[in-house]
Amino acid sequence: MNDYAFSSLPGIEQEELLWLQELTRNYSAENRQRFLAIYQGRRKEPSLILICCLIGLVGAAGIHRFILNQIGLGILYFLTGGLCVVGTIVDAINHRKLAWEYNKKAALESAALLGL
Repeated sequence: MNDYAFSSLPGIEQEELLWLQELTRNYSAENRQRFLAIYQGRRKEPSLILICCLIGLVGAAGIHRFILNQIGLGILYFLTGGLCVVGTIVDAINHRKLAWEYNKKAALESAALLGL
């Protein structure tokens, strides 16, 4: 497995790609492949977060927070209409950052599952 296997992930950005390569630098090819399989299942695409934010502007606010496993904020957004729509707009603008923070945690959890 080469160093560019992570570039096959949909919607991956350069920062995430470099971070994943650095995280798995000392992994064997087999462990890197196992890590990629686990991480692929946990990773959230930034476009999914953006779409859910936009749905929150016209429908049920906070869906994107539930997807990001931020249940408390999801309930708060749902009950307050996305914090009077302002919070949903801010999250739509920052959707890449929200996805990156979630994906970073997912990568560390995936590495921990492998025991590496």
